Order: sequence, then C-alpha cells, then structure tokens
Amino acid sequence: MDDRLLLIAIGALVGVCSGLAAVALNTGLHFMAGALSGLRAHWWLFVLPGIGAMLSSLFLEKAIREGAGHGVPEVVYSVSRHGGLMRLRSAFSRLISSCLTIGSGGSAGPEAPVVMSGASIGSNVAQFFSLNERQRIALVGCGSAGALAAIFNAPIAGLVFTIEIIVGEWSARNIVPIAVASVAGAQVSRLLQGNQIAFTHLRFEVGITATLAAIGLAVVTALVSIALTRALRGSHHVSGKLPLPFWVRAFLGGCVVGAIGLVLPEVLGEGYHSIRQMVEGSFAPGLGLVFLLVAAKIAATSFTLGWGGSGGIFAPCLVIGSFSGLMYHRFLEMLWPGLSLVNEGCFALLGMAGLVSGILQAPLTGIFLIVEITGGYETILPLILVSALSTTICHAWEPASFYFRDLVEKGQYLRPRTDAKVLADLSIAELVETDCKTVPRSMRLGEFIRVIQQSHRNYFPVVDPETGQFEGMIHLDDIRPYLFDPLLYETVFLEQIMETDVETVDIHDELSVVLARMDAKGLFSMPVVSADRFIGMISKATLLDKYRNELMVQTLH
Repeated sequence: MDDRLLLIAIGALVGVCSGLAAVALNTGLHFMAGALSGLRAHWWLFVLPGIGAMLSSLFLEKAIREGAGHGVPEVVYSVSRHGGLMRLRSAFSRLISSCLTIGSGGSAGPEAPVVMSGASIGSNVAQFFSLNERQRIALVGCGSAGALAAIFNAPIAGLVFTIEIIVGEWSARNIVPIAVASVAGAQVSRLLQGNQIAFTHLRFEVGITATLAAIGLAVVTALVSIALTRALRGSHHVSGKLPLPFWVRAFLGGCVVGAIGLVLPEVLGEGYHSIRQMVEGSFAPGLGLVFLLVAAKIAATSFTLGWGGSGGIFAPCLVIGSFSGLMYHRFLEMLWPGLSLVNEGCFALLGMAGLVSGILQAPLTGIFLIVEITGGYETILPLILVSALSTTICHAWEPASFYFRDLVEKGQYLRPRTDAKVLADLSIAELVETDCKTVPRSMRLGEFIRVIQQSHRNYFPVVDPETGQFEGMIHLDDIRPYLFDPLLYETVFLEQIMETDVETVDIHDELSVVLARMDAKGLFSMPVVSADRFIGMISKATLLDKYRNELMVQTLH
C-alpha cells in the first residue's frame, strides 16, 4: 500500500482510539464530580485534593513506575530523542492519575494527560505494525491530535496544537494523517457526548476601540503567563528540596489547594463553570476579587502540579486567562466610565487566548482553540492581536515555552531537520573508521617508514601490543623533519616522537559535543578510545559524508 494511504488508514484508527480515551476521561471526571459534589460543604474536606494528589502520585510512582509530569513534555521528548517510542502503559496511566487529581479538586486540566494517552496509543499501534521511525512519529501526532480534538470537540485546534507543539514541522506527510485522526477523534466525541461546544456562543460587536484595547490585554496576559510559568517552576523546585516522601509532598500540596478552595471555590478542579459565567457576562464578583482569583488560581495550580499532582496546564490557563480578561475589562471601565467597550465576556475569551498563546508560545493553537470552543469568529481580529503579542512578549522574557523549558536546558529538545537533530541521529559508532594501522612504541623510525608506504593515512595510533592499551598518536605532519634523514632511521624510536597528550573520544559521547571539541581545538580527526582500548578514528570528512546522507533521509518527504 502507498505510504501516505497507509498512514491515513492507521491514523484514522488511532484517532478513534484516542477519541475513546478522551471520552473515558471526561466520563470519569463527571462521575467523580457528581459523587463528591454533596461533600463540598464540609470544611474538613479541604484534605480531599490532598488525598487525590497523594493517590495519584502513589499510582504513578509505585504501581506504574512513571514519574509525575504534565504529559506533553514527555511526548515531545519521545518524538525528539527516541523516534516516538512510548510505553503501552502510558496509554492509561495519566488518565487514571489525572482523574484522581482533578476529580478530587486539584487545579489542573485533563488535556495534557489525554494527549499523552493518545500519543502512546499511536506509538504502540505503529510498533504493532512494525512501522519505521518517521511513520511512528506521524502516528504519535495522530494520537495527540485525536485526543485533543475529542476532549475539546475542536478538530482544527487538535491539528494545529500537534503540529506546533508535538511534531514541530509543517509538512504534508504529517499534516494529512494528523488531520484525518483529528476529525476521527472529534467525531467519536460528538457521537458519544453530542456535538456541543465547551462555552456558550455569544455574538460580540467588536469595534476599533476593543481591538486597540486588546493591545493592553496582550501585555497583561503575557505578564500573567510569565508569572504562572515561574510559579510552577518555583513550586516544583521548592517541593523537591523538602526532605519528605513524594506522596507526603503531593498530599500537603493538595491540602493547600483545598484550603484555598474553602475561601475561593472557583480555583478548584478544571474551572470551566466559572469560564461559562464570565463569557456569558454573569460573573458577579468585583474587580478586587477577580484580581485575587487570578493570584489564587496561579497558586492552586502551582501547589497541585508542582508538588506531585497529575494533570495539564491547558485548563488552568483558560481559567486564569478568562479572569485576566475580565479584570482588565473592569479596570478599563473603572478608569474611563464612559468608554464604549464590547461586553466583558469578549475580553474573557481574549484573555484565554492570550494565556494559552503566552505560556505555550504557540499563537495559532491559542487562536483556533478559542474560536472552536466558543463557536464564533466575531472576535478574530483582537484574538489574533492578543495571541501574537502575548507570544512575542513572553518569548522575550522566557526564551522557551513552558513545555520545552526543561528539555531545552537539558539539551533534549531537537526540532526536525535542524543541525542538532541531524547530529543527534548519528552516533560515534556509525562514524568510526577502523582501517587504521596501529604501531608499537618500540618500533624504529626505519620500520615505521615501511608502514607509512603501505598506508594512505596521516594518523597512526600507538598501542601496546601485549595489553592493547592506547598510548599515544603519531601524526605525519609532526614528524616530517625526521622522515627525510636516513641517519635517524635506526636510532630513533617511535616513543621518542609520539604525542602522548592526545584528545580522545568515547564511543558513547554525543556527536554534537565531539564536533564542538574539534572546532575548539582546531582538530580534523580524533581517536576513539573506550576503556583504554583504541577503537578507530573519527574525522570531519566522514562526519560530513554521513551528515549529508542523514539530511537527505530526513528531507526526502
């Protein structure tokens, strides 16, 4: 079967399975919300989010043996460094752990866990059919798109998010199967849950004043995005230093969230109920309380995810963004009472787009997600403005998005078809030249001349013939003055002219690091030595040849 038709057919299957996973998570969250709704009035139930976060961390660490995390960075890492290989248990582990965290009141979202579940489904389906790495990455994208499209009933957002965040390249070979999977996932959701948009569609009359005011909102959402990013990282850093078991930290973090929720219940769970009220213009609390809710939701999300709970940041971004938009609108009305602005629900939508775009640094995802989950294009002009400006301002302060920051710092984030990605896909073992003639240190210069005559190389490794230990290197350029003096042939031994302080490479070194060392030292070749044994030589000429071949493979389609 044609490669593209094969990917479309299997991608549709992956999209259906991912859609079912999203529906299962939604059903689980609704069940837990219904079961626990009658208990919320009791003050002592502030421990409930703590219990949920504790059970979630124990499940991941002890039962599944996966570390806590947001889900999306793990998927990006698998695509970037392991060709999309993921474990089968990841297909359900984050669904259960996030259900425990969010269902008990933790401030997190179900989107990232279900993206990881869908990506794992795609990866394992690819492994079942013995597909190659390129096809496997495409199916990981199919799973991600199908899951996000199903959880939001937003197929375009699923497609754009996957291309912008997960796969990282806009190419026809990926877009077509991912688009089909996104449609399949959304269709499964519509069949089982109805064709509903997440938030009410209201018609907003957006004029020039509102569009200009959106510039200020972009600055506000960018600053809030930076605050949320740093709060999450700081919270994770602080909790990691506490001398407590991981499950105790998760419990304490959840209890803090529960305590905040006793005063401000809007911060608990995914928070979509508050968003609906804000979009419809029926959210009663005043400006001061909305400002407090922004800070409280950031704190609750940080204590949930930074201390060991499981879930994503999509939903918290939507809630904090809508609070920010509402706060900004009410501040403008207070400052200029006669200002003719659009309904505050419009600014709640714009705030959501600004937060999502800012923290993910993915403006198209923010734009299409808000358009699809609200079902209208009336706000498209200020929406584009807020998303683009918020992304740009955040990038100036935070060079990498929240999902990529840790991977970038560890050197594990590699975009397709980049120099770093091509080098990462090559290994030292592939480049080693083994046709080198080794010589002993006791060899006379006259004997060495005969070795040179039978070789085409300029480098000769000196190796102990009994132990095989690498002892040094002879480079013809360095000994050229000796070669034309026959009087030295019987009196000079190689140990007198060899270089012993030699820069070596281990067989397991990263190629990018080796290349940087070559550039820094001005070297053209380096010996590969492992456990004091000479393996071969690595040279820039061979590297360039292999690099070109790998680049042609990656850009073939």
